[in-house]
Amino acid sequence: MQVALDDYAWAAGIATELVNTTAEVWRGDDRLPDLAALAAFAELHGDRSGSDDDSPGALTELARHGRPADLHAVHALRTTVRDLIDHPDRAHLIAGATRLTSPGQGATLAPDPAHEGRTRWAVPLRDGATIADALSLICGMGILGVVHTLGERRFRACTAPTCRGAFIDTTRPGSRRYCMPGLCGNRVNVANHRARQAATRDRPADSEQAGR
Repeated sequence: MQVALDDYAWAAGIATELVNTTAEVWRGDDRLPDLAALAAFAELHGDRSGSDDDSPGALTELARHGRPADLHAVHALRTTVRDLIDHPDRAHLIAGATRLTSPGQGATLAPDPAHEGRTRWAVPLRDGATIADALSLICGMGILGVVHTLGERRFRACTAPTCRGAFIDTTRPGSRRYCMPGLCGNRVNVANHRARQAATRDRPADSEQAGR
């Protein structure tokens, strides 16, 4: 498999999904507790539209052949990636992400599957690499691409009051607020709705007391 430089949004998305599998984010429930969960993660997030012919399923295949040591390496990787997101200094991000790309063989020109006759820069994964190596390359490329294209301000903590997640914002307007919008955003909306309802219930009583 290989990771193209212009696939940074997909790669940064995997980095975000990875760091938000920790027990810290899920209130004690690690979402990558075993190799089966790791394989499911790879299958869910690994493929992307417009990928090269040898890429679809490559991450899943590596995960299915993973060993306990590979799972431990992935756990260590998500800690490293989280540290980069939590400390979005440009030099720190570039140095850390560059180290993450070490499982790659160096940038090369490859055919662009989305545009016939065109090429794009990509970094192939070295032979004999593990699932942890593949995820490391993906996360590193995603971070470098976002820093170069969108800037270091796109690395953020979730703004939901009760959430400890983090994310890399690759949206066009750069206005993303939550690590998991469908979950954290809904929680905030529900909390705000309940607060408004409570305020509405309390208001008549307050007015009546004020008139006495």
